[in-house]
Amino acid sequence: QVQLVESGGGLVQPGGFLRLSCAGSGTFSNIYVMAWYRQAAGKVRELVASITSLGTTNYLGSVKGRFTISRDAAEKTVYLQMNNLKPEDTAVYYCFVHADLQDYWGQGTQVTVSS
Repeated sequence: QVQLVESGGGLVQPGGFLRLSCAGSGTFSNIYVMAWYRQAAGKVRELVASITSLGTTNYLGSVKGRFTISRDAAEKTVYLQMNNLKPEDTAVYYCFVHADLQDYWGQGTQVTVSS
């Protein structure tokens, strides 16, 4: 059974930073895309950043230059370094993996940016 477990969320002041991690366990291979989504209260879930098996990255416009996605494919782990955080980054962040023609989601981790 595949599981994705996120960690690294929390409360941070504006301008601060956090690093999210998502570790995958279970039997899956052929990872095509690893990504982070977020969902703020009352809003739809949106793609924050993604990275393909070739290392191609894509970012939501509002986080470009502040967030960096990276991965360790061998360890089935994806990271999201978030710098210069803003109150509008407050949301539940979800890890996503597309592997073996299946989609997998983590349980989510809360990120709150507030003074």
